[in-house]
Amino acid sequence: MSFLKSFVCFFMLGIFTSISAQSPRGSDSLNLKDDQSIPKLLKHDIKQTLKSVGHSFTRPLHWKGKDFGKLGGFIFGTVALSSLDKETNRFFARNKEDFPKGIRDFGWYFGSPQNYFIANAGLYGFGLATKNEKIRKTSVLIISSSITSGAISSLLKGSVGRSRPNHTGDPFDFKLFSSEPGYHSFPSGHTTLSITMSHAIAKQFDNTWIKVGIYSIGAIAPISRLVDGAHWLTDIAFSTALSIIVVDSIDKFLFNSKAYDYSKTPAKISWNLKLSSNQIGIVGTF
Repeated sequence: MSFLKSFVCFFMLGIFTSISAQSPRGSDSLNLKDDQSIPKLLKHDIKQTLKSVGHSFTRPLHWKGKDFGKLGGFIFGTVALSSLDKETNRFFARNKEDFPKGIRDFGWYFGSPQNYFIANAGLYGFGLATKNEKIRKTSVLIISSSITSGAISSLLKGSVGRSRPNHTGDPFDFKLFSSEPGYHSFPSGHTTLSITMSHAIAKQFDNTWIKVGIYSIGAIAPISRLVDGAHWLTDIAFSTALSIIVVDSIDKFLFNSKAYDYSKTPAKISWNLKLSSNQIGIVGTF
């Protein structure tokens, strides 16, 4: 476990330095904020975090017909994908012994709430101490998105009551509003947090290979949960899509509110329902 902690520390250190190196230096708004005291910057960031979370939870009140159509497609795609749950679970169960235990342990460690928030606290603390706006903005994006997606995940876990693969082995076994951990399969909390952080960080880079590296690390937790039989494929897919949608929504909100300096318009993923003879599900286009 000490090795895993060291790996996470080196990973976060790499993120600190990489984002710092990309931070613009000639922006008037950035220079203005660099002159502010740390307490004022902290107050500003807390305010933006609360506003971002509030925006996320009230956004459905402004939805139109097309938005509800996308929600319906999202739900339908998840249900359709459940036809593959048993087969993928058998596949990962057959190959469990061949999957490196160290990677599985890292997936659990990195996606656990206590470790996740310690890592992000370190990220934000570094950005605040150095008055680096890009790191602070990235951390605000992660915290706001984590609160939103985490709250949604927790609500669904406690209400849907889906059985875990290693509990009953039936993806269609539900016990609504169950307090039993064995019936908290949908959605995956580890996946929600891991993908939220990796997507928020990856959005700060233009280099494709850096993005691939960050997303690869973020994918370890979801894959390890499948290998351990803790979740079904649809639990992982739903949580991944939810995390990306929430991060993109809050990133766009922060950009439009001009609370932080953005060098360009944030990239967005377009989601579409795909149905064909050999393809079922939700496809995201970068």
